[in-house]
Amino acid sequence: MRSIKFKHVVTLLLFAGLVLGCKTNPFTGKSTLNFHDNSSLFPTSFKQYDEFLDANKVIKGTAEAELITKVGQRIKKAAETFFAANGNPEYLKDYSWEFNLVDDKQVNAWCMPGGKIVFYTGILPICESEAGIAAVMGHEVAHALADHGAQRMSAGTLQQVGLVVGNVATMNDRDKNLLFNAAYGVGSQVGVMLPFSRSHETEADIIGQRLMAIAGYNPDEAARLWERMAKNGGSSQPEFLSTHPSSTTRIQNLRANAENAKAEAKKYGVTSFQQ
Repeated sequence: MRSIKFKHVVTLLLFAGLVLGCKTNPFTGKSTLNFHDNSSLFPTSFKQYDEFLDANKVIKGTAEAELITKVGQRIKKAAETFFAANGNPEYLKDYSWEFNLVDDKQVNAWCMPGGKIVFYTGILPICESEAGIAAVMGHEVAHALADHGAQRMSAGTLQQVGLVVGNVATMNDRDKNLLFNAAYGVGSQVGVMLPFSRSHETEADIIGQRLMAIAGYNPDEAARLWERMAKNGGSSQPEFLSTHPSSTTRIQNLRANAENAKAEAKKYGVTSFQQ
């Protein structure tokens, strides 16, 4: 046991991840780490979402609240169109979509597994337009469709397993144990968990841009949204220490992908786009 090295721990974890749980990303066709079945994950997610709404000020009946619902429904329909056209019409059967506007100054929006979405009022000035809202909505819906929440939970489980394995392997050598814990804490976070999270954000950006285009919104607006976000004071933290790509990286990726999103929308008969 004492001879097990850090790289062996990582190898064991990767192997365990491959064996214990993989699902196929419906947009990329690639295998993803995911131990969690929707039938068990979604009910918990829906319950937490309802508890959040009960504890916060949900805005109903205003023009802004109705716009959030309108855009959400269009993005949802775009997702249904995509899955039906790609031979997977049952993919969304367990999803229960809900789009709510919450009174809060945070410049943020988020989506729970299963399609429960919240927009904070603080992000609306950055969105500026219906197409700007669609850029954010597409991104959040993409997180739900690609099972990013379940993947993060699965990765967190492996991270904890690795910590236990490493401590067992070094338990008889105090110096090695201290060194392992120090190295593993930083190494697993900066070298694995943060890049994993950034990859999800990048993927959600691209999938979301595709969905907004299929819904009839101008995908060029996605890059413009992040230009405004950067001007509003985006994170100054170095990208490798962040859960999200830098605004510069996101803008470049979204600009480069805009024509691809328009070409994807054209497959479904969408050739003009709302600004």
